[in-house]
Amino acid sequence: MSILIKQAKIIQAKSSYHNTRKDILIKNGMIEKIADKITDDKAQIIKSGNLHVSLGWMDIGTVSGEPGFEHRESLESLSLTAAAGGYTALAIFPNTYPVIDNKSGIQFVKNNTSNHIVDYHPIGSGSKKCESEEITEMIDMFKSGAVAFSDGHKTIQSSGLFMRILDYSKAVNALVIHHPDDPNLSNGNTIHEGLISTELGLKASPDLSEALSLERDIQLAYYTGARYMAHNLTSKLSLEKLKNLKNKNLFASVSYLNLCLTDEALKSFDANCKVSPPLRSHSDRKELINSVNKGTIDVITSNHVPLEEELKKKEFVYAEAGAIGLQTSFSAMNTFSEGLNLTKMIYCLTINPRKVLGLPVPNIDKNEQANLCLFDPDAEWQLNDKTNCSKSKNSPFWNQKLKGKIIGVINGKQKHINNY
Repeated sequence: MSILIKQAKIIQAKSSYHNTRKDILIKNGMIEKIADKITDDKAQIIKSGNLHVSLGWMDIGTVSGEPGFEHRESLESLSLTAAAGGYTALAIFPNTYPVIDNKSGIQFVKNNTSNHIVDYHPIGSGSKKCESEEITEMIDMFKSGAVAFSDGHKTIQSSGLFMRILDYSKAVNALVIHHPDDPNLSNGNTIHEGLISTELGLKASPDLSEALSLERDIQLAYYTGARYMAHNLTSKLSLEKLKNLKNKNLFASVSYLNLCLTDEALKSFDANCKVSPPLRSHSDRKELINSVNKGTIDVITSNHVPLEEELKKKEFVYAEAGAIGLQTSFSAMNTFSEGLNLTKMIYCLTINPRKVLGLPVPNIDKNEQANLCLFDPDAEWQLNDKTNCSKSKNSPFWNQKLKGKIIGVINGKQKHINNY
């Protein structure tokens, strides 16, 4: 079947089509023609008031419930949620049950997603069971399809173990992903240490807990010569250290939530705004946006952590940290992240995630396989029971009007068009 995308503004930096409005004709999963005006009576027409098209987005560090927590998110529901949010590729964290810490775990993900619209790239754990005690068979996992190594949402406190993980990753030129945090300082990452935490009387996480650990990680990455990504940085203090030490093997990501919200969102004790790493101050958020615009931050993540309702409907201090984000990442940034450059945002959602993982970067051009995200930054929608594709509902933006809608995605011969 043919698909004809009408008058879409193409967003792909360094492409000759960048910032131009074109018709795009796709046949059998391939881009057959790009021109000012195309007619095809047999094609399915896709159009919107202010239609934009980019490469399909890629997320790094998505959490899947399967295996072990399928009631939170199965691989099937994760694919649907990702496609509804504009993603055609996911690099998923190993924090499942059992943990993805061997080649069988890698093969499970690859074998069970081979026919999905979303391309899956599993991340193998650096330590067995993500317990920060014993290194995994990293080379075996890499040969089976692991694209990077990480303990996901668990930090590795042993400097010796972390250095060995970096050393082994260098042997296959794989990326090591780690969120820097010192749990002895961060008090469980409940809330940013500042005026809000003082007003609410909660134990808080100072930005120093992240910055000190970041400095250790970077020094070990320098020492070993390994490729390292500081995952989901949150603070101005961390960014200052990053600017002074960054080189070609050092990368950084940020959660979209930290570009949209601050710790003030916790004033009402909304557990859906309780995430890890935590939301921080206005000045931190502003510096994170500036760092995306300037290229200091390479990747924007959805920090998608599905959780059942029972883990959120608790007294705030006992509620589990985490929020779903695949479906709302673009819309929330487009609505709340004033000052964030659209082209830079898309670059951090499309090209950079693939580059830092060493994956091929698709292209929007004739005779190329279609790998596209279609979106309208002016259209409005809401995440609710009718539109939510995830098995979980733990979103800070539930039932809120958001500006910026994903129209759909096309990945080869498969497509997903949102009907809301």
